[in-house]
Amino acid sequence: MQERGWQPDEVAAFGDSGNDVSMLKVVKYSVAMGNALPVAKRVANYSTADNNHDGIAKFLQQLNA
Repeated sequence: MQERGWQPDEVAAFGDSGNDVSMLKVVKYSVAMGNALPVAKRVANYSTADNNHDGIAKFLQQLNA
């Protein structure tokens, strides 16, 4: 992330599993998908629909609202 010149407060990350927890902890917009495991939901700041129901698009639309 920072190698590309991005700051954590400029990044959104989407996750649904335990391997996503460290990523979700460092960004401003940490989003748990609707099908996320409880561990991912606990650390995320936001939640959205699952991947089969356009969760990422729905969150990004809310962000621009």
